[in-house]
Amino acid sequence: MPLKDVEIKAAKPGAKPLRMFDGGGMYLEVMPDEAKYWRLKYRYAGKEKRLAFGVYPEVSLKAARELRDKARELLRQGVDPGEHRKTVKTA
Repeated sequence: MPLKDVEIKAAKPGAKPLRMFDGGGMYLEVMPDEAKYWRLKYRYAGKEKRLAFGVYPEVSLKAARELRDKARELLRQGVDPGEHRKTVKTA
Protein backbone atom coordinates (compact mmCIF):
# COMPACT_ATOMS: atom_id res chain seq x y z
CA MET A 1 0.00 0.00 0.00
CA PRO A 2 1.42 3.43 -0.91
CA LEU A 3 2.82 5.60 1.84
CA LYS A 4 1.19 8.80 3.06
CA ASP A 5 2.98 11.88 4.42
CA VAL A 6 1.21 11.44 7.77
CA GLU A 7 2.66 7.93 8.15
CA ILE A 8 6.14 9.13 7.24
CA LYS A 9 6.08 12.01 9.73
CA ALA A 10 4.87 9.69 12.49
CA ALA A 11 7.44 6.93 11.80
CA LYS A 12 9.65 6.18 14.77
CA PRO A 13 12.57 3.75 14.48
CA GLY A 14 13.57 1.08 16.91
CA ALA A 15 17.05 -0.21 17.61
CA LYS A 16 17.33 -1.23 13.94
CA PRO A 17 16.49 0.72 10.78
CA LEU A 18 12.83 0.58 9.77
CA ARG A 19 11.89 0.20 6.11
CA MET A 20 8.58 1.60 4.95
CA PHE A 21 7.78 0.44 1.41
CA ASP A 22 5.87 2.59 -1.07
CA GLY A 23 5.79 0.30 -4.09
CA GLY A 24 7.86 -0.21 -7.20
CA GLY A 25 10.91 -1.08 -5.09
CA MET A 26 11.01 2.31 -3.35
CA TYR A 27 11.16 2.58 0.42
CA LEU A 28 11.90 5.04 3.18
CA GLU A 29 14.57 3.87 5.59
CA VAL A 30 14.11 5.34 9.06
CA MET A 31 17.37 5.13 10.99
CA PRO A 32 17.71 4.80 14.78
CA ASP A 33 18.77 8.48 14.94
CA GLU A 34 15.44 9.29 13.18
CA ALA A 35 17.06 10.31 9.86
CA LYS A 36 14.84 9.25 6.95
CA TYR A 37 16.38 8.21 3.61
CA TRP A 38 14.64 7.43 0.32
CA ARG A 39 15.99 4.32 -1.42
CA LEU A 40 15.15 2.27 -4.50
CA LYS A 41 15.88 -1.44 -4.62
CA TYR A 42 16.20 -2.81 -8.15
CA ARG A 43 17.84 -5.52 -10.22
CA TYR A 44 20.19 -4.92 -13.10
CA ALA A 45 22.12 -7.63 -14.95
CA GLY A 46 20.96 -10.18 -12.38
CA LYS A 47 22.33 -8.23 -9.41
CA GLU A 48 20.32 -6.53 -6.69
CA LYS A 49 21.24 -2.87 -6.31
CA ARG A 50 20.14 0.16 -4.34
CA LEU A 51 19.88 3.79 -5.37
CA ALA A 52 19.57 6.68 -2.89
CA PHE A 53 17.19 9.56 -3.68
CA GLY A 54 17.87 11.80 -0.71
CA VAL A 55 16.67 12.65 2.78
CA TYR A 56 13.07 13.22 3.82
CA PRO A 57 11.71 15.96 4.08
CA GLU A 58 14.20 17.66 1.70
CA VAL A 59 13.03 15.15 -0.91
CA SER A 60 9.25 14.94 -0.60
CA LEU A 61 7.17 11.83 -1.14
CA LYS A 62 5.99 13.19 -4.50
CA ALA A 63 9.56 14.00 -5.62
CA ALA A 64 10.80 10.55 -4.52
CA ARG A 65 8.04 8.90 -6.55
CA GLU A 66 9.03 10.95 -9.60
CA LEU A 67 12.67 9.90 -9.17
CA ARG A 68 11.56 6.26 -8.81
CA ASP A 69 9.55 6.50 -12.03
CA LYS A 70 12.51 8.01 -13.90
CA ALA A 71 14.80 5.24 -12.62
CA ARG A 72 12.26 2.59 -13.66
CA GLU A 73 12.08 4.13 -17.13
CA LEU A 74 15.88 3.91 -17.43
CA LEU A 75 15.68 0.24 -16.45
CA ARG A 76 13.06 -0.36 -19.16
CA GLN A 77 15.51 1.18 -21.64
CA GLY A 78 18.23 -1.22 -20.45
CA VAL A 79 20.19 1.43 -18.53
CA ASP A 80 21.40 0.99 -14.94
CA PRO A 81 20.09 4.09 -13.09
CA GLY A 82 23.03 4.03 -10.66
CA GLU A 83 25.60 4.06 -13.45
CA HIS A 84 23.57 6.67 -15.32
CA ARG A 85 23.73 8.95 -12.26
CA LYS A 86 27.52 8.54 -12.04
CA THR A 87 27.87 9.38 -15.74
CA VAL A 88 25.70 12.49 -15.42
CA LYS A 89 27.62 13.71 -12.34
CA THR A 90 30.99 13.45 -14.07
CA ALA A 91 29.79 15.13 -17.27
